[in-house]
Amino acid sequence: MLFEEIQATIERMKHDGKRLFVGSSFQTHSIPLLHIISRIDQSIPVAFINTGFHFPETMSFKDEVLESLGLTAINVQSMIPRNQQRDSNGQFYFTSDPDRCCFINKTQALEPVLQSHDIWINGIRADQNANRRNMKVFQDAPFGVQRFHPVLDWTGKMIYEYIEEYSLPRHPLEDQGYLSIGCEPCTRKLDLSNDRGGRWFGLNKSECGLHTDLVK
Repeated sequence: MLFEEIQATIERMKHDGKRLFVGSSFQTHSIPLLHIISRIDQSIPVAFINTGFHFPETMSFKDEVLESLGLTAINVQSMIPRNQQRDSNGQFYFTSDPDRCCFINKTQALEPVLQSHDIWINGIRADQNANRRNMKVFQDAPFGVQRFHPVLDWTGKMIYEYIEEYSLPRHPLEDQGYLSIGCEPCTRKLDLSNDRGGRWFGLNKSECGLHTDLVK
């Protein structure tokens, strides 16, 4: 979708009384969508899922981006304290059961936000993996929420052209070889052949559940 199409769609949703929020992981490729939202309506809140396991650089970058774009965050956190997220052997779930870790800290943690909004604006792209290739621009989610994927048909090249055009900031870890940045324990540097290959390294896992469990 082009900027004008995204703007018209969001304005129509707002006119219809819909309660909107945009989700963001504050990676470099996430920033164009936030910039677009800031140009349309700075009152739309940004849901940031604070798992407690993020790189310090991500937390600082988030604050920098929000301030520069004039956006406000919804801080999403699990109700289960970090020190209680361990298995019977005392290991953190991100080590012994990463799917459970993602469910507790991301999928389940986002549910209250879904319950209080109507539209979830999300920056997934079809070129990121096989699951996302099958997504649509509009899809239903739990709790009567509709997902809106305005940059679904954008490519990585388009994302970085937008970043260059508007001189948008890049995540500080990108220059160190981190091209897909999630929680620190589950993120590795990677080669350039797969921009999500550094996530859940060595595991048969490419999604945290936000884009599988929270899609109808």
